[in-house]
Amino acid sequence: MTAGHDRPLAHTERFVAAGAPALGAHASTIATDRVGEATGRSDASAFLPIAEHGVVGDMHSVALVGTDGTIDWYCPDRFDAPSVFGALLDPARGGHYRIAPTSPGAQAKQLYFPDTNVLITRFLSSEGVGEIQDFMPVGRSQQQLVRRVVAVRGSMTYRLELEPRFNYGRDDHEVAIGGNHARFTSSGATMSFASPVALRATAAGVTSDFTLDAGHSRTFVLQGGDHASVLGEEQSEGLMRATIAYWRDWISKSDYVGRWRERVHRSALTLRLLTYAPTGAIVAAPTTSLPEHLGGTRNWDYRYAWIRDFAFSLYALVRLGFTDEARELNGFSRLVALSVTPTNGTSPLRPIYGVDEHADTTERTLDHLSGYQNSAPVRIGNAAGDQLQLDIYGALFDFIYLFEQLALQGHGQLIDYEGWRVLAALVDWLSEHWQEPDDGIWEVRNGRRRFTYSRLMCWVAFDRAIRIAVRRALPADLARWTRERDTIFAWIMERGWNEHRKAFVQCEDSDVLDASLLLMPLVHFIAPTDPRWLSTLDAIGRELVADSLVYRYDPELAPDGLDGGEGTFSMCTFWYVECLARSGRLEDAQLIFEKMLTYSNHLGLYSEEIGESGELLGNFPQAFTHLAMISAAVNLDQHLSRGLRPR
Repeated sequence: MTAGHDRPLAHTERFVAAGAPALGAHASTIATDRVGEATGRSDASAFLPIAEHGVVGDMHSVALVGTDGTIDWYCPDRFDAPSVFGALLDPARGGHYRIAPTSPGAQAKQLYFPDTNVLITRFLSSEGVGEIQDFMPVGRSQQQLVRRVVAVRGSMTYRLELEPRFNYGRDDHEVAIGGNHARFTSSGATMSFASPVALRATAAGVTSDFTLDAGHSRTFVLQGGDHASVLGEEQSEGLMRATIAYWRDWISKSDYVGRWRERVHRSALTLRLLTYAPTGAIVAAPTTSLPEHLGGTRNWDYRYAWIRDFAFSLYALVRLGFTDEARELNGFSRLVALSVTPTNGTSPLRPIYGVDEHADTTERTLDHLSGYQNSAPVRIGNAAGDQLQLDIYGALFDFIYLFEQLALQGHGQLIDYEGWRVLAALVDWLSEHWQEPDDGIWEVRNGRRRFTYSRLMCWVAFDRAIRIAVRRALPADLARWTRERDTIFAWIMERGWNEHRKAFVQCEDSDVLDASLLLMPLVHFIAPTDPRWLSTLDAIGRELVADSLVYRYDPELAPDGLDGGEGTFSMCTFWYVECLARSGRLEDAQLIFEKMLTYSNHLGLYSEEIGESGELLGNFPQAFTHLAMISAAVNLDQHLSRGLRPR
């Protein structure tokens, strides 16, 4: 054990959270000043752009690491836990953890250690070159956030600042310092910090200045509980090498060798980061309340598992050859199945689930936080979990159908009888309710409608359920299911089609276009060269596409009950690429795809949306966008390799 580990933590300071009585206002002022001084950000740029972040994680939670060396988003233990570093949503009250050179003018660059989720932030200055290697070891009983500072050339002085804010900045905490250790204790949590350099107290945390010469390194460890151990350099390098080996071993299972291999693999590694290992759930994004429009109110908590995201995840990973992941993903499907209960007419499926059975998705606001670039409110939980979204039935059965195909090939297990009984009951429920208006894929908050996309995915549910039952000779009311499937098909062709617009439209009795309908040929509802579909594709290209970027719909023509505008939806752009490729318009598809690659950040990561100036908006990184990117890349690559023949 490292010498000094058991020394008492003698120096203790108490920090009162902003908004609390007594020292609250004073502490908030101190935090604001220190953030401005420590990060080198002026008041006007206190918020580091969303795009200026990399992500590290251990398949329980992630940390967002800025290009300036600041960790300004981290929820310990699990994705949906309260944050301890939340400067991304409020630099004054959120908390941060920064290591960066003290010399002004140092140029920062970020990259991932190839084929891994180990992040390197490099600093180049006249004094020398240094780097911070950030990672979270995978598969350990105690979650650790490890920062390894390495001097590459010359000599560089760094400043360390660690100032947590527990429970989204709502709980006060005590700071105890002893030698090279610090302990942060709030009413609900304790974190310990092990440092190879001496620490000094600040108003709410610890700080230190240290100098490294070329060839030397120092490693800092933050973890939950009372005792973090200082790592020697041989230990820290071994831990990093083991983490690198884990990620490289995982990505080596991919059999994708197409044109965009590096970018596709980055998306796959990102999806793996967003997976909650104990259950296999995939969160939509690891952040909350990053706005879809600056200054707007479209700010949502994405740290939960959406059924549709989960279903598309399997499809994307299987296309890369990750067939063994079917077993892990099936763990979440079992969690969903266990939550299905008899209803009095309400949907037995929910659109959103927590990462496990203990999660709370109740939507609330945190009014003490300013929000990213003052875009309030900050929300935790998501009320969309209580909505009726009929499309999720199609997403679930598409997943089950693909899972069955993999099981028949020796990957995973076939559905057992009890599982089939649950699924058949879902189809029977859908037979009675698919005609009802719902809240739709876009989770509108101004009343339910009969959305065409919802009907499309209900058709998918019946179609895939019939295929499973027939192939396995499972008991089912096939006559009724077939009748409902065909009735939905007719409904879409008659009521989802607008003869005047010569296009499929958002909902019944509407003339509004909707990018969700780009999935029509992708789920094999309609041929990609069908005249009706080509006419719809052209209409979407004219009205919803702006220099390759695709809007979901026009909120002025189709009000959704929310204030403000929004950016283009990145996943919709990748859907558009795939539709163009399947229809034979390969030159257009490749150009738009290549343009879309330029809208990722420097690491190949995407948020949910892209703003008018090309900036990343919305929660980050977003799983659905990376899923859509993988699917578009694989499909486009296949079409380019075999010429103009439609799939």
